[in-house]
Amino acid sequence: MVRRVAVIGAGVGGLASIKCCLDEGLEPTCFERSEDIGGIWRYTDSTDGGRISVYRSVITNTSKEMSCFSDFPCPEDFPSFLPHSLLLEYFRMYARHFDLLRHIRFKTTALSVKKRPDFTTSGQWEVVTETDGIQESHVFDAVMVCTGHYQEPHLPLASFPGIETRFKGQYLHSQEYKDVEAFRGKRVLVVGIGNTGGDLSVELSRVAAKVFLSARRSTWVFSRVSDHGFPFDMVNTTRFNHFLDWLLPSALMKRIRFRKFNSWFNHANYGLASTKSSNFKVIINEELPFCLLSGTIVLKPTVKEFTESSAVFEDGTTEENIDVVLFATGYIFSFPFLEESVRSLFDDNRSLYKRIFPPQLEKPTLAIIGLVQLTGSVMVGAEMQARWVTGIFAGWNKLPPTSRMMADVLKKKPPVKRNPSERENLKISFISYTDEIASCASVKPSVLRLLLTDPRLALAVFFGPCTPYQYRLVGRGKWSGARDAILTQWQRTLKPLRTRVVDDSSDGSDGWRWMCLLAVPVALAAGFLLSKYPQLGWRPRAGPQL
Repeated sequence: MVRRVAVIGAGVGGLASIKCCLDEGLEPTCFERSEDIGGIWRYTDSTDGGRISVYRSVITNTSKEMSCFSDFPCPEDFPSFLPHSLLLEYFRMYARHFDLLRHIRFKTTALSVKKRPDFTTSGQWEVVTETDGIQESHVFDAVMVCTGHYQEPHLPLASFPGIETRFKGQYLHSQEYKDVEAFRGKRVLVVGIGNTGGDLSVELSRVAAKVFLSARRSTWVFSRVSDHGFPFDMVNTTRFNHFLDWLLPSALMKRIRFRKFNSWFNHANYGLASTKSSNFKVIINEELPFCLLSGTIVLKPTVKEFTESSAVFEDGTTEENIDVVLFATGYIFSFPFLEESVRSLFDDNRSLYKRIFPPQLEKPTLAIIGLVQLTGSVMVGAEMQARWVTGIFAGWNKLPPTSRMMADVLKKKPPVKRNPSERENLKISFISYTDEIASCASVKPSVLRLLLTDPRLALAVFFGPCTPYQYRLVGRGKWSGARDAILTQWQRTLKPLRTRVVDDSSDGSDGWRWMCLLAVPVALAAGFLLSKYPQLGWRPRAGPQL
């Protein structure tokens, strides 16, 4: 029987894991090597000790309603998209509210996590930690690793001939970037056009003499601000859209998605992406298109090589007098504290059952939390993982046999091994994954059941944003405030904007409600008919259960 649980890391995954352990009557002890909670979201000016944190100007890409803990909404006066300081304050509020800090041992590093000699029967682990130079050994019934996927910078210098041998300028990884001052008046080349590369290019363009942004593949850019000024993820991450994505052919959905992206600006004109692209990524950046339009950022293809002071690109062009090369090439994860016999069981998160459990481990007492890339908030995914894992530790949930877990892993693992920094193609649908784990934990809401018992809530769940409160409506951990949190989520979104009230008597809410009422039976009937009689159209892919 699992009782004592070691939690490694006090970032968002660690905090959720501690709380879920307490909910299940377990005894968590969290080891955090720094002096505070928050993980990468606790900004520091220093990069000493290898600790990774966000840069000074960072703001969340997912809105507060779509990113919060499922039973603890963000304060209504917080803006929809949070700077790191407010997000850290929210974490502190969560930790205080659920009394989590007393379970955390700060300035304590986990040096090793090894299976006990009797592991095949006990499932226990020996954890060695170090605090102020003093090592201590502990025995735990289970371990939850919550160190995330931002652990080691991925710096592929071998792919850029001349950067180490000929180039006389400075080069660094984005991990070392904190603010713009060191780049003032310089000609900067940013390599990598992910969210970080886009953000840093825009920020540097305000002070640098010139910024060049090297992109290896097609990139679609969209804004956090969606139709009518609402947060993009709240408008687009809905069960209705997820249902359409399952119901309609993938080629059609791809065309619809590309058309939506191009409705803001034509990406081909900017050299960013083509509708014919098969290998592409999606980033969030409101300012990048204008910087390209105004010439403060110049988009370039892949770097072929470096000379003493210039960068030569694959299209044959050259940019002279480059002062700094900033690599925004992502991160790789590693678990040096895990013994080799355990690390060898998974080469990446795709070798883990449900991205959490090493399937070949004799006892399911090791869980990797937060090592997943989602199209939505990883925070919500990490909390859902922690709820399911602690339910297994407590005996409420069960894992299938090893053979079934291995079959599931092999079925979902891509056949081609990709570059460690290519995260976009490894992303999983937010709703698909959270629903999958919620089903395992028996906390996934049933829209059909809600339609019969609470139609108003059913409409909000199906057509509204898939906020984390939905996973507190049923099952273990059910929260009495979940219904109200769902029905008031738009009020909390608009509240911080009501600093100057204007008179607007137009109200289209009644029409919207009627549209929803008509759309529900139509959508359900269409799904039923096409599933039962495929000759009426195409055969739907395996997808969501309503």
